[in-house]
Amino acid sequence: MTNQPVLADGTLRRTFEMRFTSTARGARLARRLAAHRLDAWGIPYGTRPHEEIVLVLGELTANAVRHGHVPGRDFHLLLYVTAPHGTVRIEVTDSRGERMPPRPEETRTPDDEDTGGRGLLLVAALAERWGWHARPGGPGKSVWAEYALLV
Repeated sequence: MTNQPVLADGTLRRTFEMRFTSTARGARLARRLAAHRLDAWGIPYGTRPHEEIVLVLGELTANAVRHGHVPGRDFHLLLYVTAPHGTVRIEVTDSRGERMPPRPEETRTPDDEDTGGRGLLLVAALAERWGWHARPGGPGKSVWAEYALLV
């Protein structure tokens, strides 16, 4: 975990970051810890924003495990809220560089017979915006989503 920095304009940026094993158990633990952290930051359990943010985070961590898994490597979760702007950013980084997700504008609706491919559609529906970039300083990628608390 990191300190909670105050930005130059006096706004508070609450930050949580941690590495998790690239397993289903690691994804579940990331979801649970992030849900607890959001509640502690004033985005309470049982509210629509809390549930939607945790759902987006769950999709991104599940994708990191399913599509970004490299044996012996963890995934990294960065979650932060900038107040008073009310933007929550979720960033999940994995070590697999040869499997990249589609760009947001290239995401397609899967056919009825497809067994996957709906997670990023869910992320797109709930997040204000999302995308991905190559992992700086190493192999892999970071997939991120931003959720606007205030409209």
